[in-house]
Amino acid sequence: MGRKAGGLFVNPKKFGTIRKPCMKDMLAFLNCLALNNNKDDKCVRQKELLKSCMDAQSGKPKKPWQTINYHLQRLNRGR
Repeated sequence: MGRKAGGLFVNPKKFGTIRKPCMKDMLAFLNCLALNNNKDDKCVRQKELLKSCMDAQSGKPKKPWQTINYHLQRLNRGR
């Protein structure tokens, strides 16, 4: 599971924040839970907003072949 010596690798976390589309909805739901002593029946609106956001995100396919590390490995192989 180790890396090869001399292999190229870039930590993508250093290049800024990663896009987190449902973070605001999740924080609103968690804050509502905290204010209402973990009673989710009082946080129905926030729960529905979070669920709709997560459902919208699940339909989008991820493209792992467009990451910077994929391209660095591909260039290192000589393609």
